Amino acid sequence: MLTSEKFEVTVEGYHSVYIPDIIAEPFANAGHKRVLVKASLRDKSHEFHGALQKIKGQYQIMFGKNNQKAIDLEPYESFYIQLVEDTSKYGVEMPEEFQAVLDSDPEAYELFEALTDGKKRGLIYTILRYKNSQTRIDKALILTENLKLGITDMKEIMKDRR
Repeated sequence: MLTSEKFEVTVEGYHSVYIPDIIAEPFANAGHKRVLVKASLRDKSHEFHGALQKIKGQYQIMFGKNNQKAIDLEPYESFYIQLVEDTSKYGVEMPEEFQAVLDSDPEAYELFEALTDGKKRGLIYTILRYKNSQTRIDKALILTENLKLGITDMKEIMKDRR
């Protein structure tokens, strides 16, 4: 599995972390557009899935406020990250409640799988927002029913139509 060394970075602007070419290119050359990012600062660590993007000739990963907060990062403070090959199916960890709902409904599963990778990740992130397991199940059921109605618009897909 492709894994980088730990390296020191700072957040540029509000939410970008620039990745040196020597670190990013092995991932990019192997076709990995998404990576698992392991961030650490002092005694705090945090992992998340991110997109490795090349913008204006520079590789970067978005490192938003929630990620910054998870390691108690102060503005302009340096911290360490390590990139690891993302072996997850969707480029983000699937909540087990959502997976169970999809497993129990073959039609919804097929419709979900027919979506673009980005749309799938967006829907997974939508379910992940909910911390309570029962709420995740309820929202996954609403989402799958709306998929079966042909609704894929992110503004409409979570609306309960019962």
